[in-house]
Parts: sequence; structure tokens; C-alpha cells
Amino acid sequence: MSGSEETKRCSRCKKHRPRAAFAGRARQIAKGRNVRPRVAAPEGHKYCRTCGETKPHGEWHRNATASDGLSTGCKACRAVKSRADHLKRDYGLTEAERDAMLASRYGICTICPSAPPAHVDHCHKTGRVRGVLCFNCNSAIGTLRDDPDAARRAAAYLEGNLWKPTLVAPGVYQLPS
Repeated sequence: MSGSEETKRCSRCKKHRPRAAFAGRARQIAKGRNVRPRVAAPEGHKYCRTCGETKPHGEWHRNATASDGLSTGCKACRAVKSRADHLKRDYGLTEAERDAMLASRYGICTICPSAPPAHVDHCHKTGRVRGVLCFNCNSAIGTLRDDPDAARRAAAYLEGNLWKPTLVAPGVYQLPS
């Protein structure tokens, strides 16, 4: 990489050209464009505009279309933004609303009060958010296809009502129907 101060890499042709060949900051500002301030970073590092930290290239996702080959935000900032976008897109919730749901349940799963809730549970037919559950309870409801009758049968099975035969007469057993 020819990183001298007099040259700059063109994002279109990928060649290093003199800085005078590019539109100056003052001209870009005069055109009303949003010009980000240049932040110097040591070799092998990049500045993240979201968190304001300079991080090594290992902390960035690859982006083949970017002039430097790296994404615009570091991995940590992209993860936070991705989670917030997922909640808004899939459930119509903000992180504050999700956190309020967690606080209303005192930070424990609604079904099994032994695990922290990490997943937003919703009805697959209506899309309505029902609450926050731990991974196991959320996947169990999904496996039962949101069917309350299947959940009742599963509970009856676990309680032993479905599979225990009843002694009707000596040596004669009746299976539950």
C-alpha cells in the first residue's frame, strides 16, 4: 500500500493518485455533502466512527467493495446495530421495550424460572409478541408448533397420565385413551 501523504487510493480504479486529483474537502462541503473528518490511524489499524476507537484490522469484517477492504464499523459496533435492527425488523420492538419486558419478568424465563430469557417469543400466525423466554422454552414452544393442545398432551405425558396403564382386574390392564 502506497500510503504517502501526497497520494490517495481511488475507490473506483484502485490506483494511487495525487490528492489534487480528488475533490477537496472545501469543495465537497460547498456542495452540501457530508464530509467526515480524517482520522489518522497507525498501520494495520482503522478508526471506527461509531465507538470512536482505533482498532486493529482483525476487529473488522471484510468488505471487498470498500477502498480499504474493510467494513465501515468494527465487529462489536456492527453486532450491536445488527441486534437492534433484528428486534425492530422482526418484532417491531426497540431495545428499550425488550429490556422493559425483561425487567417485568425480573430477568427470568416466564415458563421455567431457572434460566435468563434471551429470546423474544411471538405467535407465528399473528406475529404478536408474547414475551421473553430462555432458549430451551422458546424452542420447545416452536417444536410444538405453537399448539396449546400439543402442549397439554405433552404435560399429561410428563405427568404420567397418558402412558400409565390402569389395573382393572387381576392381570388385566387398561391403557389410557
